[in-house]
Amino acid sequence: MIKTEIKDYKNYGKVLSLSNEIIEAYVTIDVGPRIIRFGFIDGQNIMCDNRNVMAPKDDKEFQDFFGCGKKWEILGGHRIWTSPESYPHSYYPDLDPVKYEVIENGAIFTPNAEVENGMQKQLEVKMNPNSADMQVTMRVTNIADAPQEFSIWGLTVSAQHGTLIIPMNTNDTGLLANRNISVWPYTNLADSRVHFGKKYVTLRQDINIEQSFKLGFNLNDAKVYYCLGNDVFCKSYETIHPYEKYPDNNCSFETFTNNGFIEVESLSPLKLVAPNETVSLTECWSMHKKPCDVEFNNDKSIDDMLSKMQ
Repeated sequence: MIKTEIKDYKNYGKVLSLSNEIIEAYVTIDVGPRIIRFGFIDGQNIMCDNRNVMAPKDDKEFQDFFGCGKKWEILGGHRIWTSPESYPHSYYPDLDPVKYEVIENGAIFTPNAEVENGMQKQLEVKMNPNSADMQVTMRVTNIADAPQEFSIWGLTVSAQHGTLIIPMNTNDTGLLANRNISVWPYTNLADSRVHFGKKYVTLRQDINIEQSFKLGFNLNDAKVYYCLGNDVFCKSYETIHPYEKYPDNNCSFETFTNNGFIEVESLSPLKLVAPNETVSLTECWSMHKKPCDVEFNNDKSIDDMLSKMQ
């Protein structure tokens, strides 16, 4: 049975707590929405819940677009965006109360419509009553008068000190490439936080390295793992690649880190969305206990850990 409860959480105001006897999730309802907590009951939080981890956006260009006095805050946790990213359009100031409806095994969260962007977003969270997993469904409706091309972008802003494991494509394409990696202008591929193996790429969050780092991948099987202490957060979602076009040079997965957090990002195919049409992307989240020690720069060691997690 899923228990729901309204709580106060840090400096976020009210949240809706969803829990079974194994895991819990908090979703903000005074701002956002954000999934601001996810983890084992009485355990550590996988999400970044530092509201001030990044400076707000409130410059003249931003306020000319969204209105005087408006600002955007990262807030942390998991949020819905759309890709391709642009400024200031992507940074909608979602600091107003959120409508929500409790449903069987979960809840649906509906923020104010983004009139300036012609979009209505909605977040649905459904928790398995008997296990450490839940579904996170993101929906975006085009409320503009004309078609818009975009991808749903699920950004999970995660806590410090962990390491992300990204399994690479394994399909045999013979003489042709079986993967692509997108690199952002500020990314240094010699960065000590990243390791490129044959089967896995790993990225470590380091509070002592301020430099931003971002990569994107065209994952055929989008299933990644964020290891934080003895906990492992798994995020997976369906991809249709290579039959669909994705943003950022065909990326179905992206990750970003700096000294404050690390992001685990899903992307749906780019689609020309008609007026009043809704598109969606569903992620599957699960929590695991790390079954053994692991060397994150060793494919065999990662294989061993993941095989024992199944």
